[in-house]
Amino acid sequence: MSDLGFPLAVLAELTHRCPLQCPYCSNPLALEAASAELTTAEWKSVIAEAAELGALQIHFSGGEPTARRDLEELVAAASEAGLYTNLITAGVLLSRERLAALAEAGLDHVQLSFQDSEATGCDRIGGHRGGFDKKLDCARWTLELGLPLTLNMVVHRQNLEHLPQMLELAERLQARRVEIAHVQYYGWAYLNRAALMPTRQQLDAATAVVEAARERLKGILVIDYVVPDYYARRPKSCMGGWGRQFLNISPAGKVLPCHAAESITSLTFDRIGEKSLREIWQHSPAFEAYRGTAWMPEPCRSCERREIDWGGCRCQAFALTGEAATVDPACALSPMHEAMQALATTESAKDETAFRYRARKAGEALRKVPERIEG
Repeated sequence: MSDLGFPLAVLAELTHRCPLQCPYCSNPLALEAASAELTTAEWKSVIAEAAELGALQIHFSGGEPTARRDLEELVAAASEAGLYTNLITAGVLLSRERLAALAEAGLDHVQLSFQDSEATGCDRIGGHRGGFDKKLDCARWTLELGLPLTLNMVVHRQNLEHLPQMLELAERLQARRVEIAHVQYYGWAYLNRAALMPTRQQLDAATAVVEAARERLKGILVIDYVVPDYYARRPKSCMGGWGRQFLNISPAGKVLPCHAAESITSLTFDRIGEKSLREIWQHSPAFEAYRGTAWMPEPCRSCERREIDWGGCRCQAFALTGEAATVDPACALSPMHEAMQALATTESAKDETAFRYRARKAGEALRKVPERIEG
């Protein structure tokens, strides 16, 4: 593409190791082993390439990025390369001393996840006993060290009743920003769809809570709000458009257009070390597959929103229909839109609360993937 710019942000998934077992984790069902992870030297080379390519930000994620002993070294390399550094963490492995060391290395921002507003729900959903109190400590240390704090609150049917308390928690912890993100259904969340899908009434009530909080906390707390696509009428601009503003690097060095792209099994992804990051960004078949508008079917190609939503989410289209290049069922113009919304209604009415937790051995989970929709 002649108008292709540079990736604004890089998500560095340093590891799939994590003490939490969240049932909506965005990691692939087939998790990569620690033995397959890029080395310190390889990650530092990737960081240098990303900065040279023009990236402005790097988000250190996982799994749990603090499981890597070399995290301080990688943060320092990114800071020295001029990248804004963000740590996306569950917080449960951190000590104040280590967080201080990361700040000294050049960490610019901490993004801390909560699974609920209180310990019982947080620990149950995350599958990690004692995690809630450790998160509170991490939030306090972040403020003491002078780092800006964002809280990530992933919401679904089993914790939405606590949304007001989640917002109160964000206010109490003096976060600058909170992201209230409804679960997006691919990967582990797709497996757990029947246990996570909210009802339409829950969604409407949550939206009202967020709107009231935005008014009340204007100038104090920025609230980002991400709704579930299953109830939408228009698709989101996923990652600013496939292969346009963002790239993701997996623990083993696969370069992806989004963090869930591996769920599209019809694509093959290039790896760090086989090609340069610049070559992958500019010419990888996986990046070019759904970049821009030429790939779009009708009615997307003729739609006045085609360069606003860029066709929506390819991973969702693949998960629900088995075809990544089809119209995102979140769009009201999709022939499968009504089936998607009917599926949401059916799933949200199920009396299912048990989770299939994220685990390294996903063979059993892979045999239980929910059925797709048919138009």
